[in-house]
Amino acid sequence: MSNVIQLNVPSPRQAAEDRLSALISCFARHRRFGDDVFWLKENAELLNILECTGATLAPDALAPHQGFYDGIEKRLGFFPQYYRFLLSICLDLEDLGMTGNKGEALAAWVAREGLAEAELSDLQRAEARRLLARRDVKGANNDAGLTERLHNFINRSKTFAMPNKKASYELTHIVFYLSEYGRRDPQLSQQAVTSLIYAGLLAYLDQNADLLAEICVSLRYAGETPPNAWEAWLQRETCLFSVDTGPHVSAQDDYHEYFVCNWLMGTSGQDMFRKPATHDRMAFFRAEAAPAPLRQMSQHMFDLEDRRSDDWHLMRPEIEAALSDDALHVLHAAEASTDQFDAFFAGFARAGVSTAPGQVAQ
Repeated sequence: MSNVIQLNVPSPRQAAEDRLSALISCFARHRRFGDDVFWLKENAELLNILECTGATLAPDALAPHQGFYDGIEKRLGFFPQYYRFLLSICLDLEDLGMTGNKGEALAAWVAREGLAEAELSDLQRAEARRLLARRDVKGANNDAGLTERLHNFINRSKTFAMPNKKASYELTHIVFYLSEYGRRDPQLSQQAVTSLIYAGLLAYLDQNADLLAEICVSLRYAGETPPNAWEAWLQRETCLFSVDTGPHVSAQDDYHEYFVCNWLMGTSGQDMFRKPATHDRMAFFRAEAAPAPLRQMSQHMFDLEDRRSDDWHLMRPEIEAALSDDALHVLHAAEASTDQFDAFFAGFARAGVSTAPGQVAQ
């Protein structure tokens, strides 16, 4: 009689749950410690991605955060300047399945203290409003003009035809907050969708996977389908990440790109965080990117001075001659990715200005 050995192979869902548990453990316990604000940032980002994608977690996956959750009132009272991080973590822990109902009381305290009123940025006020609304608490909702100002900002498409990473990240986050992370229609105008396309072209030309992934998520939250070329490239970049493990690996890594690329995978219906993970210190590194043409394009257009034109077909040979073969490949892929490239380039070129700053028209 032969002996039959039955292998207990875990199902894909069980394997995914274990990877997510290891990821949570890594960021909660093994990368940063104490009340480091970067600990707050990293964990708030990870938990937010897991919550808004509806991730399925193992029953004990959130256990590494139990001590933090138990003392979160003390932290919020002593570190009110970090209220958005702290409240976000609390709400996500509860919504992901941690037993407790502290979020409502904390949100009410934040509103009573008027912490959102100390914000100078509309973007931060929008985040505060969204956080309080998760527990039906009013406070940052008193600014009746906030939503209008946010739409006014994202509707100005020409802002996003010029390299400005700060503005582009603000654009994506406004869409996150207006859409409640994909839960409602953000009611974007066509101009705002165009803003996302322009910002996406710049990110692609810069080979900036971090920003482009956020833009693709934003487009999906707006009910739009991102260009296939962008998402195919991001899927490839996500697969090429490497994960280093051990007590001495650096936390100065590409974790945020790893997060948002996988966030896009989850948002677009694919498996996310597929890399093997351990309940230990990990670091995440993106593969070397192809040469990006954006800087060369911008420098060349600047050097042309009054010979610049906003006509892409006229300027195309000029720019192609200034690029390496690898950068040229990226440019051609960007051009083919959307029918809005010509209009984007017209803004990027910054040509046809009648007077320069400091000059007076005669």
